[in-house]
Amino acid sequence: MALSKSMHPRNRYKDKPPDFAYLASKYPEFQQHVHTSLTGRVGLNFKDPEAVRALTCTLLKEDFGLTIEIPLERLIPTVPLRLNYIHWVEDLIGAGPSDAPRRGIDIGTGASCIYPLLGATMNGWFFLATEVDNVCFSYAKKNVEQNGMSDLIKVVKVPQKTLLMDALKEESALIYDFCMCNPPFFANQLEAKGVNSRNSRRPPPSSVNTGGVTEIMAEGGELEFVKRIIHDSLQLKKRLRWYSCMLGKKCSLAPLKEELRKQGVPKVTHTEFCQGRTMRWALAWSFYEDVSVPSPPSKKRKLEKARKPLSFSLLLPTVKLLRARAPSIGCTTLGSLSVVTAWLEKTLSDLRVLHKRVPSGRAERSLFLTAVENSWIHVRQKRRDQRRQLRELPRAPPCGDRAAPHTVESGPQPENPESPENYAIVGVESEKGKSEVNEDSVVAQAAHSGPLTQEVLCNTQEVDPDKQEGPPTPGSSMTSNSPSASQPFLFKCLTNVKLEGGDVIVQMHWVEGLNRDLMNQLCTYLKNTLLRLASSPL
Repeated sequence: MALSKSMHPRNRYKDKPPDFAYLASKYPEFQQHVHTSLTGRVGLNFKDPEAVRALTCTLLKEDFGLTIEIPLERLIPTVPLRLNYIHWVEDLIGAGPSDAPRRGIDIGTGASCIYPLLGATMNGWFFLATEVDNVCFSYAKKNVEQNGMSDLIKVVKVPQKTLLMDALKEESALIYDFCMCNPPFFANQLEAKGVNSRNSRRPPPSSVNTGGVTEIMAEGGELEFVKRIIHDSLQLKKRLRWYSCMLGKKCSLAPLKEELRKQGVPKVTHTEFCQGRTMRWALAWSFYEDVSVPSPPSKKRKLEKARKPLSFSLLLPTVKLLRARAPSIGCTTLGSLSVVTAWLEKTLSDLRVLHKRVPSGRAERSLFLTAVENSWIHVRQKRRDQRRQLRELPRAPPCGDRAAPHTVESGPQPENPESPENYAIVGVESEKGKSEVNEDSVVAQAAHSGPLTQEVLCNTQEVDPDKQEGPPTPGSSMTSNSPSASQPFLFKCLTNVKLEGGDVIVQMHWVEGLNRDLMNQLCTYLKNTLLRLASSPL
């Protein structure tokens, strides 16, 4: 069930979906509709109306002790989705004093009479259940009687297009706590078949629709149907504490909320119902000022599946090879975490990716990365170009002769962009102050090796937090320690280095930025670089 994590928290099927194998072994009438795949998985054909009906009847019998009958030519409800609505109504009306019976109205109860049966069984609620269809009325009344619920549920036959006003004529003295409604979603047959209403990119429905005409279609569809309920509520007002309706289309929610706003209804809320791949929405409103209003779901689903971090593993033999080469980069601590972290920092510095260590647990190291330019793409091509240009350089003149300035300027950028020699090439004065290049040479060098801005000069300072405290020395080229505050960045991520047995796991967690693919590219580059370093000869 793809959206089961977003079901109502009290829904019994949220963390424990129905066990088809167990139900099939216990109920022979259900067993004939299940099938077993080659992998041993027990499934159900939701396109088969008889299979869907068998599942609904079996769940109601197993989990609620209810025995019902539903004709195949009428709507067959799904139990988990209906249970979501019942639990939301519980949230709307609250617990209340134990001696005060709760009374509700189910508009268009259907043949199953599922909402009143669930509400009465679970909470002892009293229900007035209305129905316009003769077949549905007959089955609903029979289902109530055979479950011994006649003292709690009253099923009444009402004229076509009757909603609340006519149904409450004989109940003028009662105050109801709520009304529920699963309105007809569609305006015509084409819409019911998804010809005009269903997005072509959406997959087809995964289950069959068996509803009768009055159950699935109404003039104007669900939008006009619910507007009629709103019109009735404006006359009844405080005869009901809460009015509510389920919606099959999200696009109906906004215009209905706007209609309630125009009518000055003081309390309005909404929610979402999720079951499998099915989404439904519900709207509720009240004219009472003292009712507590449940918060609507946030725009971002709180229980959305968290994105997994990008990660790669360095096996113990690889870590040992990196440890043997660690002294070459000044790493004196030979612990696996320290060695891998030091090589990561070295590689990130070469790439001009800003990074600094952040607090972490004892068994891990953490680096916060800020990438301001894509310096890891086509690196091998750049290295090949540099080697080719080095081979094409003229030989050095005899000793005692000085090389012409243009010879130095036309040379390739050194591989380490942070070396003092590199800065001298692009126009930063050396200690002797005798070497300068013209503006054209600087432009040529920048075009060849990427931007060499002032931020490059301070990238290595990001690695050592202790060096960030003091202000820059006068006349230096360093900028602020947090360049992301003054310049755009590609992305930011948190990199964790962890031990798992003898191996080392590197994980990169996305924080923010332009494109996750860039972090994926960097992760691949770091992995390949560490593996290449480990396999290179000493």
